Amino acid sequence: MASYYHHIAALLCLIAFTSVVAAADNDDGGSTLGASYIFGDSLVDAGNNNFLPTLSRANIKPNGIDFKPSGGKPTGRYTNGRTIGDIVGEELGQRYYAVPFLDPNSTGEAILHGVNYASGGGGIMNATGRIFVNRLSMDIQIDYFNITRKQIDKLLGASKAKEHVMKRSIFSVSIGSNDFLNNYLLPVLSIGARVSQSPDGFVDDLISHLRSQLTRLYQLDARKFIIGNVGPIGCIPYQKTINQLNEDECVALPNQLAVQYNSKLKDLVAQLNDNLPGATFVHANVYDLVMELITNYAKYGFTTASKACCGNGGQYAGIIPCGPTSTLCTDRTKHVFWDPYHPSEAANVLIAKQLLDGDKKYISPMNLRQLRDLDH
Repeated sequence: MASYYHHIAALLCLIAFTSVVAAADNDDGGSTLGASYIFGDSLVDAGNNNFLPTLSRANIKPNGIDFKPSGGKPTGRYTNGRTIGDIVGEELGQRYYAVPFLDPNSTGEAILHGVNYASGGGGIMNATGRIFVNRLSMDIQIDYFNITRKQIDKLLGASKAKEHVMKRSIFSVSIGSNDFLNNYLLPVLSIGARVSQSPDGFVDDLISHLRSQLTRLYQLDARKFIIGNVGPIGCIPYQKTINQLNEDECVALPNQLAVQYNSKLKDLVAQLNDNLPGATFVHANVYDLVMELITNYAKYGFTTASKACCGNGGQYAGIIPCGPTSTLCTDRTKHVFWDPYHPSEAANVLIAKQLLDGDKKYISPMNLRQLRDLDH
């Protein structure tokens, strides 16, 4: 039990932070977004894992306690309220939240507003997250979008469908944290990988796989992308708790691996912009954005960036995931972290604001409002 909780942390963490989102909106108007197609892990999972036999789920109270559309009931989102994807979609005029692909309601007209393929525990590599038994890897998520793509053709006809996907949709990819936390760094399961593969080799493997995956989306007519890097996964309450760190300390190795991966991801985004005609890949610097929140939390109105609002165990309530028996903080808006691994809605709002309207320090070569309004 402890080891499962121990690594539910993974993706969870700052992946949550790590990254990001997508957007969409009304069907009318020149500068409106047609749809939001969201790929990733628990940071942006809106309920796909509810439909899988998996150990990684957020469909228990008090998760979702501040999610108004459900009346505060859990939906499968790994936070107390909205994900970054939800917030960005609202801000860009999306009429409905992107429906989880595995939800029976993801049919007909609903898919024209967006579909969410993200899965808690999922990663770039297919082996990532197997401790959870089931999860949707990035390859499977793209397989599912291929199904959606054909459905859009049937709904709109080939010509209009192509315009909808190419010009009026944003493709959000927030993935990678689990590949470290629930794969490369995971004891027992990954000992073979670490013996046979150096950090350099593993990072190169991740980038190679992600390049193929993003190219595959491009071949399915995706043109507007936002790609989030991996957040400071060594700074989540779970990592601070099990390593018995001070409040202002983070675990070095996970952060070093994230920085190494992020450097190569930035190069990959530049290469894709150069090599895939008509596509715009926007890079979201989630690592620095989240580090800013953690380092200067008081400046943003938080009282702690180390203690989970909902959790149990150790100095930072960072061992047992959020559930009905968890200790719950009195003011959820004062915590950067909702649970041992994921940001609170209050933190998600600040992250989303930078993605929507921020400058090139955090989002480049343009922000999400500019990407939405871009007309190729």
